[in-house]
This record gives sequence, structure tokens and C-alpha cells, in this order.
Amino acid sequence: MNRKPIIGITMGDAAGVGPEIIVKSLSQPGVYESSQPLVIGDAKILERAANLLNLDVRVKRIDSNLNFEAKYGEIACLDLDLLPVDLPFGQISAESGHAAFEYLRTAIELANDKKIDAICTAPLNKEALHKGGHLYPGHTEILAELTNTKDFSMMLSSPKLKVIHVTTHVGIIDAVNMINPGRVYDVIRLAHDTLSKSGINHPKIAVCGINPHAGENGLFGYGEEEEKIIPAVEQAISEGIKVEGPLPADTLFYRAVRGDFDIVVAMYHDQGHGPIKVLGLEAGVNITVGLPIIRTSVDHGTAFDIAGLGVADERSLMEAIRQAIELAPKQ
Repeated sequence: MNRKPIIGITMGDAAGVGPEIIVKSLSQPGVYESSQPLVIGDAKILERAANLLNLDVRVKRIDSNLNFEAKYGEIACLDLDLLPVDLPFGQISAESGHAAFEYLRTAIELANDKKIDAICTAPLNKEALHKGGHLYPGHTEILAELTNTKDFSMMLSSPKLKVIHVTTHVGIIDAVNMINPGRVYDVIRLAHDTLSKSGINHPKIAVCGINPHAGENGLFGYGEEEEKIIPAVEQAISEGIKVEGPLPADTLFYRAVRGDFDIVVAMYHDQGHGPIKVLGLEAGVNITVGLPIIRTSVDHGTAFDIAGLGVADERSLMEAIRQAIELAPKQ
């Protein structure tokens, strides 16, 4: 009988909604039927969240040996004890940014050592992360550096649409400059390999253009599609990958939701994130592909405006945990 995988759930920025959605998610019995959830964060912050939500759960502190048995009604926490219990809600701070980094660094170390089977991340705040001395654009880049991964990408997954990105957390001008045939090909290949491993035979991949109407044969832009995208698509086709593009983004996402394609390759952050989020924040999950470890995440931010109110929606985290369980090795 396969053992239940240990899913390391990082607390993210404790001034945001991360602790609340974690406690809400781990107060539901279904999580424990198929996994051993382990929070990597600050136990006292989780206890504060449980009290705020009036939930009858106990936070159990465990040490780095990870000798624990996850069970309903008890939240296991590898307690790094980095923050004060009265950390203000909804405020950017260096201490919460540094703590969020340390939660993730610890989780990556545990995953690299195969002490946990997957990582699921609650949101961090990039400004707080930078104030805390960690100058990364976000989770994805930290994961890549600390796992020595060169070829990686952010994939957003929802029930009706999957999107993988050529560029992510950079300005639009920088994004266009960074796009090149090698990178586009690598992302097409990552999309193909990831979906193939998940059981989709010969996945159908669509590639967005950069300009309106994918340049419309040179009418818009300066030939970016011909220079940066078409060579990559042709290379992938020559290797037997089922890929089309570059295609106009304004109709492509409709076609993908309709079922014409299994995944869309987006050229830049908002091109891919916008359609996913229109379909519903509660359903979206962020998966980093290309890593030697499994990592899933919510597809929303820290929501500082509602932190501490007890109204945060945990459904995206629940779906991220579910996908982490599904992807994690079970042997």
C-alpha cells in the first residue's frame, strides 16, 4: 500500500491571508485522507489564525526530524519561530518578507533531501521580500536558484485552461526583449513533457503571438513573431510535438477553453494570467514546471486588504494541495 505523501505547506507572508487559508484548508478532513500536510512557518501565527476563525484545531509543533503523524483536528507545524505573535495584519515589513523566504528555503531543503514529497506555497509579498533582503521577483525564481534549475516555467492550471509562460515577472518592454527562439522552444518542450507525464498523449499546444493579431504578417510590430517565435514552433513540429502558432491571443484563449488545445504558451505575465483569473481566482493553481521537486501554489496574492478579517477564500489553496498530492511520488 502506498504511503500518504508529505506535503510541505509554506506559510507565505504572515501579514497576509496565508495563515488563514492554511488553517481553513487543514480544518477539513479530506486533506488527511490522502496526504500528511505539514506547515512550515510560525506556530503562534497559525494559532492566532485559528482563534480568529473560531476553529477548534490544535497546532502541534514538530522538529526538523519530522517525526509526526498528521491527523484531522491537529495541524503539524515545523515551527521556525521567526515572527512576533502581534505582527500587524496587512502591512509590508522586512521581518515578514524575510520569514516568508526562510519558510520557502527550508521547504526546498526538505524537498531536496526527500524528507517531504511536494511543496505547496501560500502567497508572499514581493515588496516585503525585497525589504527583507531577498531580491527575487517571486517564488519561481527562488525555487529555480535553490534547486539549480536552468529551464523552468510558471504554469497556471484551472479546470478549463492551462497556461505556461515564456516570461513572467518583468516589465513588458523587458519581456519582449527577453523572448527568443531558444526560450520559446524550451517552454513548448516543458509544456509537452509536463502534460505527457500527466497522462495526456500528444498534447495539443498553442503559442500566443506577441503583437495584436500575432503581427498579421508584419502589419503590427517589427517582425517579432517571425524572429522570435516561428523558428521555435518549427523546431518543435520537426520533433513531432503537436503545436500551432503564433496565434492571436485575443481569440486563442477562447479556443483553448472550448477544448481546441490542452495548453497555451503565453509570451508574458498578463497575457497568460488575465484569462486564467477571469475564469475565477478560486480555481487557479500555479505550478512551477521543470524543477526536480514538485511545487504548486495558490494563484492569488497576499490580499493585505482583507487579512485578519477571517473572510479569505481557501479554495485555491485547497486545489493547490490537491494537485500537489496528485503530482507527488507515493512510493
